[in-house]
Amino acid sequence: MRLDKYLKVSRLIKRRTVANEACDAERVSVNGKPARASYSVSPGDIIEIRLGARAVRIEVLSISESATKADAPAMYRELPLD
Repeated sequence: MRLDKYLKVSRLIKRRTVANEACDAERVSVNGKPARASYSVSPGDIIEIRLGARAVRIEVLSISESATKADAPAMYRELPLD
């Protein structure tokens, strides 16, 4: 699944266009490297998102084409920031 779509489906970012813009501005990194919106996400990837004053670091646990609001948090695990 594309990175921008994963961020939207998992509800880490509200809209796919915002996720796409964050990737273009290098505010999203995967496994320590800036990632493009077309990056193919796989379980085990570590994603860091920096939007404004908010920073989040997560580990991808599962990938699903669609998820309900209740199921979205099960797609990732939040990790402490270094």
